[in-house]
Amino acid sequence: MVTSSWAAAHAQTAAPRRRGAVLERAILDAALEQLSTVGWNGLTMEGVASAAQTGKAAVYRRWPSKEDLVADALRAGLPRFDVVPDLGGVREDLLDLCLRARDAMFSPSGSAVRSVIHECDAVQAESFHAVIFEGVVEPTIKMLREVIERGIERGEVRPDAANGYVFDAIPAMMMYRSKVCGSEWPDVDVEEMIDQLMVPLLRRGDA
Repeated sequence: MVTSSWAAAHAQTAAPRRRGAVLERAILDAALEQLSTVGWNGLTMEGVASAAQTGKAAVYRRWPSKEDLVADALRAGLPRFDVVPDLGGVREDLLDLCLRARDAMFSPSGSAVRSVIHECDAVQAESFHAVIFEGVVEPTIKMLREVIERGIERGEVRPDAANGYVFDAIPAMMMYRSKVCGSEWPDVDVEEMIDQLMVPLLRRGDA
């Protein structure tokens, strides 16, 4: 007869113990998954350890606090935005960029970022400000700037459109509609935003 203690010992023997970078990656992935499903308020170090199939002590040895763990999880999981579309026109470039941003927003890492932004209080959010700004805000604005400045060079976009208010318009609209209206930004809504908001906003006065 196989005893439960023997089965547990056999399971531990059958599954090699993860160490170093492999274990850390599993913990960070588990933290992102927890953020995207139960949110910041529901995430616990114990829950992350269980999801990563490790002990709580292994998590605390590497990250002394929930804030430290989440900051590193966001750094490791945020999508990389570094390829600016060039499809021959500002509308097409913005549409491609916004569809990619939408996909990132509703990915597990994007859900984790939104959980942190929406649920943390001001003191907690300060721990993640640099991570989100450097990993999300700055790359997005950089790409929007390049698309709009290219449109100015083509003569499609008014020369004074390369400013902070214009760069903020798309991220602000997408976050507002997502949080307040519950929109998941289907393709048709992204196209309407480009055609009804951004194209008129960018258009030259003599166009």
